[in-house]
Amino acid sequence: MKEFDVENWNRKAQYNFFKTYEDPFFNITANLEVTNLYKYCKQHHLSFSLACLYVALKCANEIIEFKLRFKNDKVYLFDTVNIGSTILHDDLTFSFCDFEFQPTISAFDVNGKKILENHKKGIAFDTRETELGIIHCSTIPWVSFTGFKHARRGNESLQGIPKLVFGKLFNDNKIKKIPFSVEVHHALVDGYHVGLLYEKMQQFMNQLY
Repeated sequence: MKEFDVENWNRKAQYNFFKTYEDPFFNITANLEVTNLYKYCKQHHLSFSLACLYVALKCANEIIEFKLRFKNDKVYLFDTVNIGSTILHDDLTFSFCDFEFQPTISAFDVNGKKILENHKKGIAFDTRETELGIIHCSTIPWVSFTGFKHARRGNESLQGIPKLVFGKLFNDNKIKKIPFSVEVHHALVDGYHVGLLYEKMQQFMNQLY
């Protein structure tokens, strides 16, 4: 990571405006069309849940604002960020796994399945609270939600880590959709950048073959 040049940032005014907010986070939730991604995973024997993580991570890494973090009251830019996700266990409790960015969806699938298999051998509730170069992700597979609010400890505004949530896959006529929640720190990210993430994810999934 390297220190980010806030002084010459075209968002300097927005950054200064929102950075001192008591609650600087905003959330956008919308449905993604995943028919083609679902079909692609079936054809290539990929995990659909891991594929969703990959699409979000790949596209987030293409947007500078999703790789900005706070540290010691300064802004830093990561070359690449990874993703940490909740993992559901057979007893319906959960823990966390971190997945490193990979150059392709197939490589992410292979690596992700190895991580999950190793995780099953020794479950640990590791929150990686000190890690900044990451995006936090959860899946709520029981609800096709239309909005989402995260639990908070109160120090998240000092880090600015984005939080993503996938909901329950559902059919809208013959189209498969999934709710997708994006929560970001407004000093680092605007609505435009969240919209760009949705757009990039949808384009990537539509172009799979």
